[in-house]
Amino acid sequence: MERPTGTRAPSGRIGLVVPSSNTTMETELPEMFRRMTCEGHPSLTVHSSRMRMRTVSPEELLKMDAQADRCVEELADAEVDAVAYACLVAVMSQGPEYAAELERRLEARMGENSAPVITSAGALTEALGHLGARRVSLIAPYLPELTEKVVYGIECEGVEVVDAISLGITDNVAVGRRSPMELIEESKRLDVAGVDAVILSACVQMPSLAAVPLVEAALGVPVISAATATVFSLRQRFGWDAPVSGAGQLLEGER
Repeated sequence: MERPTGTRAPSGRIGLVVPSSNTTMETELPEMFRRMTCEGHPSLTVHSSRMRMRTVSPEELLKMDAQADRCVEELADAEVDAVAYACLVAVMSQGPEYAAELERRLEARMGENSAPVITSAGALTEALGHLGARRVSLIAPYLPELTEKVVYGIECEGVEVVDAISLGITDNVAVGRRSPMELIEESKRLDVAGVDAVILSACVQMPSLAAVPLVEAALGVPVISAATATVFSLRQRFGWDAPVSGAGQLLEGER
């Protein structure tokens, strides 16, 4: 893959803080990073630390989130250049202010190996702001009560959620085993009248990357996911300008 003229490749180590049952961020993020670099010459590596969690429930999410400080300290030992906390619902379920609070707390835990920390929750709202989206619809794998918290967090940022589909899956491993192509049919059930963007997967564990450009072409509006938003946020932090092919309008154009 030839790099477009004038673009600059990212380089460095990215740390991920993920639920122990997560299997998607460690596949979709490296794939997007690969598409940002010249074929055969990857310059980004991904390094994970895990928080125990299998059941996506309010109680388990709180227990899991309490392990984040340990995870960041472990990643600091690897001298990573940035950390992404990759569990959107664990953050949004604790209120609209929690993403910024968590980022500050975890950055302090990096100690001497200082590096920026982002959350997938904060990245999602940042991406919507970049797109100028004021009306969105979304699909989430969660129980309705958790999806409602995600909707509330988005609406606190001044974005109206027109429609939200909750798939009601509590087994996080089962979420990761879904085919991204299932989202194509599920997106046909969304009310997208007058929306500025669609959040195809409001969860970093629900595979969606392969479906994003297909649904975007079908709907004619930008389509994003928690994973593509996370890459967008990292790209913004470091000033990377290499586009990501096949990941939707959010990442396909230069910054």
